[in-house]
Amino acid sequence: MAERKRFEGKTVLVTGASSGIGRGCARALAAEGARVALAGRRRDRLDEVKQAIEAAGGEALVVTGDVRDEAACAAWVSAAVERFGGLDGLVNAAGVLGNGSVMDTSTAEWRRVMDANVDGLFFMTRAAAEALKVRKGAIVNVASVAGGVRPYPGLAAYCVSKAAVDMITRCSALDLAPFGVRVNAISPGVVVTELHTVTGAVADYPGFLERGKTTHPIGRVGNVEEVASLILFLLASDAGWITGANVSIDGGRALASAR
Repeated sequence: MAERKRFEGKTVLVTGASSGIGRGCARALAAEGARVALAGRRRDRLDEVKQAIEAAGGEALVVTGDVRDEAACAAWVSAAVERFGGLDGLVNAAGVLGNGSVMDTSTAEWRRVMDANVDGLFFMTRAAAEALKVRKGAIVNVASVAGGVRPYPGLAAYCVSKAAVDMITRCSALDLAPFGVRVNAISPGVVVTELHTVTGAVADYPGFLERGKTTHPIGRVGNVEEVASLILFLLASDAGWITGANVSIDGGRALASAR
């Protein structure tokens, strides 16, 4: 008899599923038996993830729109529930990076980062709450080491937005705990994704990754598969008594002197 997979019969909605941590998490969930709703703006990229999941024997649904649009967030949840019969998990992986210090960040840039990283996460959590209550599900939010004790210079809006993710996680955990819904966050260090390159936030990306060998005490940057593994643990029943936590996965970056 084949061993039962951890998420067999479960449905999880993943935002930012077209790339990076969201994509890696979606594929890892599908490999563990989950039916995955893939949410994001880029239909072509989401279709690629869906095709890869289905080619491996999994099941996925593509839902498109902008996480900054509360109507889109509600529609994503409704589509997942209608297609799969309910919702067991939500991964808030959508997010953007932005450049600028507190002295030179424009109002438009500040709002762009906050709208995606803070408002979008709030909209998704609110939209999914009722469905998650039914199945006593779980939420994992992607925060950042930059939102805690190790902010990066020149990334004011991003660092503040990720600090807000930590507090939204705590508030949500308290509000949803009476209904059996758990809410946790993870705080990655530098992970090899498209986040730093699509916005031009890092001019010399290979050099940036090379410097990561010294800024992360473990001597390297992270990969998407490692982060996805932690997210899956926090979603699974093995983490059934963990809520309101923000788990670092940063190669010791939060412990290092600021560099």
